[in-house]
Amino acid sequence: MNERIREREVRLIGADGTQLGIKSVPEAIAIARQSNLDLVEVAAQATPPVCRIMDYGKFKFDASQKARESRRKASHLSLKEMKYRPKIGPGDFETKTRQVQRFLEDGHKVKVTIMFRGREVHYPELGKRILDRITEEVDGLSRVETEARLDGRNMTMVLAPEKRHRSQAADGGTSSHEAGAGGSSPVAGMDAAAPDSGESSRSHMDNER
Repeated sequence: MNERIREREVRLIGADGTQLGIKSVPEAIAIARQSNLDLVEVAAQATPPVCRIMDYGKFKFDASQKARESRRKASHLSLKEMKYRPKIGPGDFETKTRQVQRFLEDGHKVKVTIMFRGREVHYPELGKRILDRITEEVDGLSRVETEARLDGRNMTMVLAPEKRHRSQAADGGTSSHEAGAGGSSPVAGMDAAAPDSGESSRSHMDNER
């Protein structure tokens, strides 16, 4: 920054982003000080190096604010985990899968773990079957980021939330487990209603005949 820049000349960018051409370092510093700003080297590897006129104090403050916000988001949108057993009962499966849906709707990634015990580890297809069912249940909410893989006595898979659904949730849209009965998706609810509508129409036509 300023006198610490060791190059003889630099490609200068103004505070508003305007290309000011190649200038000697003393000339570039003088131009920056006319606006009470600093000359900051932003691309040392270029030939010649690129320098920009800016308020370096404000730049550092904005950078620290962005870094703090990034850390806050990273801690809030963490990797959640849900554990299943290969012989899990229907009730437990539905309860755990609804929680997976909530994690995804809140924008979290979810690591799904199938825990094998004893000789169960010799039947990995049982775990894969559970993971396939979970993937079907959360279809539309997520995508598979890490495919199912066996790691010792555990089989794991990572689901990431769909960006489209995260945007809808941020806008206050209705979540899938609220819109459908018992955690069903809105699409499933529409499919179930369609046959009733058709039966009603056929019944009305028969009465007219």
